[in-house]
Amino acid sequence: MSRLLTFVVGAIAVVAVAWNSATFRVDQWMQALVVQLGEPKRTVREPGLYFKIPFVQNVIYFDKRLLLYDASPKELLTRDKQQLVVDNFARWRIIEPLAFYTTLRSEAAAQSRLDDIVYSNVRENLGRRTLNEIVSARRSELMKEISRASDEKLRAYGIEVVDVRIKRADLPEKNEQNVFRRMKAERERQAKKFRAEGDEEARKIRSEADKERQIIMAEAKKTAEITRGRGEAQAVKIFADAYGRDLEFFEFQRTLEAYDKSITPGTRLVLSPKSEFLRYLADIDGK
Repeated sequence: MSRLLTFVVGAIAVVAVAWNSATFRVDQWMQALVVQLGEPKRTVREPGLYFKIPFVQNVIYFDKRLLLYDASPKELLTRDKQQLVVDNFARWRIIEPLAFYTTLRSEAAAQSRLDDIVYSNVRENLGRRTLNEIVSARRSELMKEISRASDEKLRAYGIEVVDVRIKRADLPEKNEQNVFRRMKAERERQAKKFRAEGDEEARKIRSEADKERQIIMAEAKKTAEITRGRGEAQAVKIFADAYGRDLEFFEFQRTLEAYDKSITPGTRLVLSPKSEFLRYLADIDGK
């Protein structure tokens, strides 16, 4: 009985080992390459359970998710001879396990090749641009061009470059002050230009306002003179009409007004009794 049990257990162990050696599983996020004695035989891209020749064939797994290549910051020279410290990264994935295995074999080797090709494209493309173009809104178009060029070169290695981006593009510390001074001088030049244009526009506005004020004042003065002339003419007419109705009474009234204004308390007049000015005082009866 014990021998039978030992045989059964041994048979089960052999079957289990054979089963494990003859099957392999590919997860959802993986892809596999079946290799027989170092020679690639087939590529498995879909998840599931698969068979292989036990003890003869091996399975090498590759991640098919997006992977990150993060380069160390490096200095480069722009077209206008400005030094930049560029820190870039790339997102990539393995799309051809066979080409990747035959050319690079491992992700570490792929990272090294990415470092060579991606940084070479970054340096080449940024070297053809000025500093203003790199830090302006055109950077997005520039990075698309670098991504496309890097992807074309890495396709032969079974790699797809999805995106290349610049995390930071800083000036070396020794150049920052020079650039800041130039930027400050440029901004001051623009400020002076805008200020001069503003002063010129202000002078035009003030000149136009003064002109309009002079015109308005002249028109108002003209209207006032016309109105005053008409009023004076009407007053003279009324005065003449009143004078013409009773000449003697008018002369009497005007004489009384003259008395009131000229003969005040403390005033001494030396006049002839026959003076015309005293005619109403001399003739008490008013005859």
